[in-house]
Amino acid sequence: MVPHLVTALTGPINELEQRVLDSMPAIERWFRLEWMEHTPPFYSSVDVRNAGFKLAPVDTNLFPNGWNHLTPEMLPLAVQAAMAAIEKICPEARNLLVIPENNVANTGYLASLAQLQRIFHMAGLNVRLGSIDPAIKKTTVMTLPDGDSITLEPVIRGKRRLGVKDFDPCTILLNTDLSAGVPGILEEIYEQYVLPPLHAGWTTRRKSTHFKCYEEVAKRMGKLLGIDPWLINPLFEKCGEVNLAQGVGMECLSSQVDVLLGKIRRKYKEYGIKEKPFVVVKTDNGTHGMGILTVRDAKELPALSLNAKEQAGGARGAQAPHDILIQEGVLTKERMNDAVAEPVVYMMDRYVVGGFYRIHAGRGIDEDLSAPGADFVPLAFEHSTHLPQPGVRPGASAPNRFYMYGVVGRLAMLAASYELEATDPEAEVYD
Repeated sequence: MVPHLVTALTGPINELEQRVLDSMPAIERWFRLEWMEHTPPFYSSVDVRNAGFKLAPVDTNLFPNGWNHLTPEMLPLAVQAAMAAIEKICPEARNLLVIPENNVANTGYLASLAQLQRIFHMAGLNVRLGSIDPAIKKTTVMTLPDGDSITLEPVIRGKRRLGVKDFDPCTILLNTDLSAGVPGILEEIYEQYVLPPLHAGWTTRRKSTHFKCYEEVAKRMGKLLGIDPWLINPLFEKCGEVNLAQGVGMECLSSQVDVLLGKIRRKYKEYGIKEKPFVVVKTDNGTHGMGILTVRDAKELPALSLNAKEQAGGARGAQAPHDILIQEGVLTKERMNDAVAEPVVYMMDRYVVGGFYRIHAGRGIDEDLSAPGADFVPLAFEHSTHLPQPGVRPGASAPNRFYMYGVVGRLAMLAASYELEATDPEAEVYD
């Protein structure tokens, strides 16, 4: 069963779906030309929110770790995309080394690694999992609940190459977001491809840079479709050096929350939207232990600051100040039974390879669903309906709706390619 939309089959989101379907040839040509000029991230996933009146990405992950949620029917797409991605980088590739997160105790993540290994194995590669976790000192077999297992091996660092015992890979695939920094063992590797590049990790990456790039591509897509780009773009503001627990940077945060809420109110008035606007406050890089906060009024911030101080145990300086992203809150009107849901689009190279719904029975339509208690429901498409079906009324066809989600997902992926180009430390700088 595909989660169904509880909004009526009229209004902006269905008009948007119709525009997207009617413009399919132009959209695909536009993406094709973009990929002639820009290199897509090796793989990515995008959290999309459908408010019924707008559709926008709220997070783009360059180290996706939910591959186990893709259905068997989606695997051929992922395998073909993996083949295309590898051929572009290292056509003669034989061996691939995947480097996972440290402390891999989560069985869901282990299942994702097993699926990723399976995809690249079917793409014609020998695949091993090499751990840089200091706790993994010898080959370690980890059994999954379904009886499957994965084998983690300690990484061996040579002068210029990485590998594991008796295994010399052409390509190193990172499945760790480097939020704790770039470990020395991954630096100065010159004879192998490291994907995604190190500057795709949270040590370098900033959400504000990504959404600035997304704003640019959304404007261009809006022009192509003849729509207001706001319908596919979450507005945002940024504040530097904020620490809720210490009360640092609260003046900037308060003023920027006010500014953004004002912009959203004007848009809601323009479209006759009766919902109460809200913003989402989160760190600009990674999470750093700070949850995602929903704010409807800047007056709420002192209470949030007090709560953060209590959570930090009142220990001054327990957490350093961080740059903060204030993002337009996008409701989700998708549901699976009684649980709130949001689609997650998975991509490899420039291709959409599948997706699933993240659902959370304990969260509201204006809250972050990526939290403890979340569940995942695969997109249950029939074999014959992966492709969009022109002529079907908007909102009535799951493939049509997912095609629209895929367009927004690919826009976010294109924004990520712009972002990686802009932050590449080895790129030549011209005046």
